[in-house]
Order: sequence, then C-alpha cells, then structure tokens
Amino acid sequence: MYNFSYFKEKDQNKILAFLKQHPFAFLTGSSLSGNQVATQVPVLIEERDGELFLQGHIMRKTDHHKAFIENPKALLVFTGPHSYVSASWYSNPKIGSTWNYMSVHISGEITFMSDDDLVKFMKKLTLKFEEGNDQSPTFYDNLPDSFLNKMMPAIVGFEIKAENIQNVFKLSQNRDKESYLNIISKLEEKGGNSALVAQEMKKRTDELFPLGVVWDPNQFDS
Repeated sequence: MYNFSYFKEKDQNKILAFLKQHPFAFLTGSSLSGNQVATQVPVLIEERDGELFLQGHIMRKTDHHKAFIENPKALLVFTGPHSYVSASWYSNPKIGSTWNYMSVHISGEITFMSDDDLVKFMKKLTLKFEEGNDQSPTFYDNLPDSFLNKMMPAIVGFEIKAENIQNVFKLSQNRDKESYLNIISKLEEKGGNSALVAQEMKKRTDELFPLGVVWDPNQFDS
C-alpha cells in the first residue's frame, strides 16, 4: 500500500463511513499452493465489543471458496471514486502527474457461517440494500421457497474479523493551496468520478490550509 503519513485518514469514524458507503469489496487470498484468488462481493460491517467484523457470501465450490478452506488468510479491498490529476494543474507543472483515490485494506482470517447464520445474514443483507423495505419482493422473507431451496445450498456465508486496517486517502494533500484549489476546479469540470474526488478534497481544504498558517512544502516526504 502507498504508505505516506499525509495520505492517511486518521479519523476512524470517517474510515468506517467510507466502508459503509462503498460496500462492494474485492475479497482476495490464495490457496496453499500459492494460487491467487479474488472475487467482488457486497459486505456488511458489524461492530462488536469494539472490534470490526465483515460479513458476506460467495458461491460454493469456486476457486476462491476452495482456496479459503485451505488458507483462511483473506484481504478485503474497499475502493471509492478516483481520478487522473494532471501536473499541468499545479503551480509548478514541471513534475509528474498522478492519480487521486481512496482505498481501505482490511486483512484477517475468514470463517464460514453455519446454515442458520447464513439465513440470518441474508435477511440482514437483503433488508440493508432494499433500504429497510421489508415489503420488497426481494427481501429474504418474501422470496419463494422454490427459489431459496435452490439457491441457498449454492452459497456460503463468511465472516472476517478485522485484524489489520490500512488506508490511503490520496487527495493532493502534498500540493500548495493554489494547486489544490485548481485541481478541485479541474476535477469538477470533468464530472463523474472526478467530481466526487473534488467533493472529498473540498471537505479537507480548511484543515489543510488553516487561516494564518503558512504552507510548508518541507512537511511532506515527496
């Protein structure tokens, strides 16, 4: 992971909010033979006794299911909006361009749920993404038995206790104020993901450039 202190989000509540805002994560690991596996899954976040747990489900008998049975060490990667940032937008453009992005990596050991726990999880999952609408035809309790009897045996629920959490919120924090504000303007012009990155940068403007404090480029490693 890109490991510079000024690209780290230190507010744990903001990190948790980011995870919940971007729940479609990359689940990665490897078999004991070293075969790399990965899949993308929606993940629910639970806090219990001050610790973080991540829950999801995958198809049975896939390469990743078999690998995690052999080797339970797992990594979940959560990503947010990202965008190219041209050095031509800097007050000093004679350096390399870059990419702004936000990412959280969580590692831990994966455990698989019992059938009863999988049912409880699927009720939470469907209710969550149906925005609490328990009358939705796709909420677990409203699905026909013929569908559930076919699909539930084909999936397995998992839980990962977060043992290590790392993040990169790379949002041009190492640029001077003139460059920073110009980057925001250019990203807003591009729209889409770029505009979302600009929104995140705007939230940090006052913290990065407090009134009366002279910006010091020497505070950054590069």
